[in-house]
Amino acid sequence: MDLSIYLVTDAAQVERGGRDLVDVVVEAVAGGVTAVQVREKHADVHDVVRLVEALSRRLPAHVALFVNDRVDVFLAARARGARVTGVHVGQQDLPVEEVRALVGPDAVIGLTANTPEDLAAAETSPAGVGYVGIGIVRQTGSKFDAPPTLGVKGVAALARSCALPAVAIGGIVPDDLRALRSGGLAGAAVVSWVCASPDPRTAAAELARAWAGEPRPMTQIPRVLSIAGTDPTGGAGIQADLKSIAASGGYGMAVVTTLVAQNTTGVRSIHTPPLDFLIEQLRAVSDDVTIDAVKLGMLFDASIIAAVGDWLGANRPPVVVLDPVMVASSGDRLLSEDAESALRELLRSADLVTPNIPELAALLGEDPALTWDHALRQARDLAARHDVQVLMKGGHLDDAESSDALVTPGGDVDVFTAARIDTPHTHGTGCSLSSAIATLQPRIGDWAESVQQAKTWLTESIAAADQLHVGHGNGPVSHFAGLWRRGGVPAITAEQIAGDWWDGVADTRAAIDDLEFVRGLSDGTLEQESFAWYLAQDALYLREYSRVLAEASKLAPTPAEQAFWASSAHGAIATELELHASWLPTGAVFDAEPSATTTAYVDHLLAIAARGGYAVLIAAVLPCFWIYVDVGTRLAPHATSDHPYAAWLRTYADPEFCALNDQAIEIVTRHAAATDPTTRERMRRAFVTSSRHELQFFAAPMLR
Repeated sequence: MDLSIYLVTDAAQVERGGRDLVDVVVEAVAGGVTAVQVREKHADVHDVVRLVEALSRRLPAHVALFVNDRVDVFLAARARGARVTGVHVGQQDLPVEEVRALVGPDAVIGLTANTPEDLAAAETSPAGVGYVGIGIVRQTGSKFDAPPTLGVKGVAALARSCALPAVAIGGIVPDDLRALRSGGLAGAAVVSWVCASPDPRTAAAELARAWAGEPRPMTQIPRVLSIAGTDPTGGAGIQADLKSIAASGGYGMAVVTTLVAQNTTGVRSIHTPPLDFLIEQLRAVSDDVTIDAVKLGMLFDASIIAAVGDWLGANRPPVVVLDPVMVASSGDRLLSEDAESALRELLRSADLVTPNIPELAALLGEDPALTWDHALRQARDLAARHDVQVLMKGGHLDDAESSDALVTPGGDVDVFTAARIDTPHTHGTGCSLSSAIATLQPRIGDWAESVQQAKTWLTESIAAADQLHVGHGNGPVSHFAGLWRRGGVPAITAEQIAGDWWDGVADTRAAIDDLEFVRGLSDGTLEQESFAWYLAQDALYLREYSRVLAEASKLAPTPAEQAFWASSAHGAIATELELHASWLPTGAVFDAEPSATTTAYVDHLLAIAARGGYAVLIAAVLPCFWIYVDVGTRLAPHATSDHPYAAWLRTYADPEFCALNDQAIEIVTRHAAATDPTTRERMRRAFVTSSRHELQFFAAPMLR
């Protein structure tokens, strides 16, 4: 029983969007939902039974189907032959012992349990609880009698104390799932994210990708908010943050906590604006702009920390990086003493904290470390004590190299080492590094890789600091040194291109899913004659497609890419044709004539192979990889034992081909990112045209 993406229905939200609840659930399952709970507590019993029956008929057998609270619905639906997995009950509902007596021994009982006492009772219940729901993660509008907010970390802490599978509940969004899974949860229950979405399949797919640990596709520039103090000379504080965010590919925003009269030689005075004004700044941003990441810098006193903590709890940005600004590099204190305990409490609202050696010691109430091993022990203590990742910055240690360590709450360590640069101009390096990490993480989705890329950029910026000639003290780093050296043209990433191109054919992909042929292949109602015609055309297409792939191999600039396309060509002509032969009568392929649709697609590819060049050619062949896998992720789960095309549908889920698709996407988008804008646009157009040919190819069997 897979509880990873657990959808709880809300008919009211679905109906507000003008959708049918059963259709929405079916689409969500196609996108990646693995379990469904029908929670319609106040609906007529007959209506809910009919709803459960309809879902039972349309959902794949591997998807668990639960009824919330309504034991009467469960019993009635089962009596009418519906496949229902079990019942989920709350602490105020019918006791689980009585539920077990009514539903029998084979039904799965889920129980909401939000306290250690509830969990202990669930574990020891003789009724046999199958799983527990723990929450809430955050406040939500779909449940008005919700218990107190626990947050992701609070829910994970409770789950770790329980031996039963646990599902997190309450206001969950995709960015929560990586932390929930790493925290030991068996799944996450969602309501509004899917039920209120205009595209439930895509919404569910985003949840599934997040649960699998895949980075969230960032098709837009990350929007990053710095909450920090100022530096009128521009080397530290929000001024440095905004430069770092821009240099790392983000859009920077800033909320000012304090006005600091400082320069490269030291701090002269600090002015704190009224707290109400800080709160108004925070609300002004979050009321209007979607925030992808937050960097916290100088917070100064306990009241500011409390206000920021409240705002974080209410908004929960996907990424929060805390730079505990306590002492400037000049030695000036930037955090009042009464705020240190408040800052420690704020650590639990952060995903990553980035202390230097003195700050690490202050957060623990210890003396600063003098050795690497001592500092690493302190970082492990801080991470475990506050359940937060710690980037311990070792620049204050007197070592030949500059090393930092990323430490998880579980004690895992990644070390990042760079050459120590002989320069006094390191003003604002802490602000700059933390802002760069906060900008990179939403797009990369991996903390270690984000830290590595941020350090590489910062090392480059420090190395060029001597060229700035700013101030008489410890000067700032050169945030845009790399950009200036490359001629001032911001780089576009392969990830951005992949997201932009894929979003650009969203209408085409949706049209493919709605085709009569694809729907018939999914539910098994497709006529054998239409299927055989499709296979014969596909085999004819693959013969020519293999020649196009062979041409890509001949043009490839590296041995690795040459081998990839050559291997793909062999797969198209050998493995795929062998599979077609097992389905078609002997000679059927050779007797068939290519249709107008097949001919048009092949001519498009052959024309590009003849004159388009390598980059445009590989962009043209990519949809045959990518769309095949995309369609297959929704078809393969329907391959039940009695499905007439089960063996064919299972080929869509072949992990080896999925891996080849990922490699093809990487090769194509990497070349697109490295080429000139004109060639990149030609590549995009070729990709879009091939995607449209894919649509026409899937439509052709029903139009012949």
